[in-house]
Amino acid sequence: MKEFDAIIIGAGQAGPALAGRLTGAGMTVAFVERKLFGGTCVNTGCTPTKTLVASAYAAHLARRAADYGVVLEGPVRVDMKKVKARADAVVAESRTGVERRLRDMSGCTVIEGHARFEGPQRVRVGDDLLSAPRVFINVGGRASVPDMPGVHEVPFLNNRSILELDQLPEHLIVVGGSYVGLEFAQMFRRFGAEVTVIEMSPYLIGREDEEISKAIREVLINEGINVRTSAECISLAPHERGVEVGVNCKEGEPTSIGSHVLLAVGRRPNTDDLGLEAAGVETDARGYIKVDDGLATNIAGIWALGDCNGRGAFTHTAYNDFEIIAANLLDGENRRVSERVLGYALYIDPPLGRAGITEREARAKGRPLLIGRRPMSSVSRAIEKGETQGLMKVVVDAETRRILGAAILGTGGDEAIHGVIDIMHADVPYDVLQRTMGIHPTVSELIPTMLGELRNAD
Repeated sequence: MKEFDAIIIGAGQAGPALAGRLTGAGMTVAFVERKLFGGTCVNTGCTPTKTLVASAYAAHLARRAADYGVVLEGPVRVDMKKVKARADAVVAESRTGVERRLRDMSGCTVIEGHARFEGPQRVRVGDDLLSAPRVFINVGGRASVPDMPGVHEVPFLNNRSILELDQLPEHLIVVGGSYVGLEFAQMFRRFGAEVTVIEMSPYLIGREDEEISKAIREVLINEGINVRTSAECISLAPHERGVEVGVNCKEGEPTSIGSHVLLAVGRRPNTDDLGLEAAGVETDARGYIKVDDGLATNIAGIWALGDCNGRGAFTHTAYNDFEIIAANLLDGENRRVSERVLGYALYIDPPLGRAGITEREARAKGRPLLIGRRPMSSVSRAIEKGETQGLMKVVVDAETRRILGAAILGTGGDEAIHGVIDIMHADVPYDVLQRTMGIHPTVSELIPTMLGELRNAD
């Protein structure tokens, strides 16, 4: 048995940073990774997809060059092999950097292999049996395969395998109208493919307010993407041209035929083969590890970070998990998950930046509300860039004067939303932000203006 002060399982966003803090405090750390260093974000999530989004934006902007008085000779072409090679290079550099940092870290022993618990403080990796009084689980998640008719009778893509394409699909059908699906839908449309999005619910991105969902749908339709919602009976079947997807929508053709189909209908945690039962660690019905407000499991000395704990599905929530655990263990603090203001983004173009709760969620709480809105067509920065699609929206508690949530769908929305997040985290009245003098011309400068135009919710 090899004894350490701590064992970290999984090299996603939280793990390497935690290893750095623990070894910096003089602890010995066994770091276990069974496949790719960097986790989902580096290998199959943020890094490759946002690199592809950048290539797609370049193609889109080139096609619009004449709108800006720029003359290009001939039609815009996309070389998918070069697009993929660029994304692969960015991923490889990031992954190598994570691994190098861990292997060069004093006090950290990197062990490659599949970790399985043999007790609360014992983890086996191949022939090695590791022991530590502190174990941190950071194993992430993977794409789930929906139980729909014909799913195992046809070839399909997920968020990982679609990254291997180096040729343009003739017609990509995306099953799932949420974050992952819509990002791939727009990027492949901009690369030149025909694209259809199929969503079971009446609206895209069902967690958002209806007006935001409708605005996103308009953005996609304006780029020539076919959107089919209320697809209550989705099925898959082989077809001579690829895959036939049964839709059964209330309107439109009952089926859609594509050369490729992407399943983007959710994710599941990588917890089913860790031997958690041997350690007594509890999971919920979906396999997510149950944790308290400090990210501790029901077993003393075991914590869960990142996607596998069900308390956030983003790179930034995983990293914040690390910050919470490190602060509580090493700095004598009492930080809690419930204290953080959730923010996230949808990286279509224009992007959606989101903070806090939606108007629908706020109404469900029964609070008196103030609502502010402003179209991006009245934002100088958007007009000057020729990118006026979208809107801003903010929801405020009328009694406490605290911002409950906000959405910025528009150019720079993913950056501008941080001003709202900061004010929400500071827990001060919205007046503080309203009286802020912003820089012109920016998107952020119109947030105080929007706050000055708040109206009582109907």
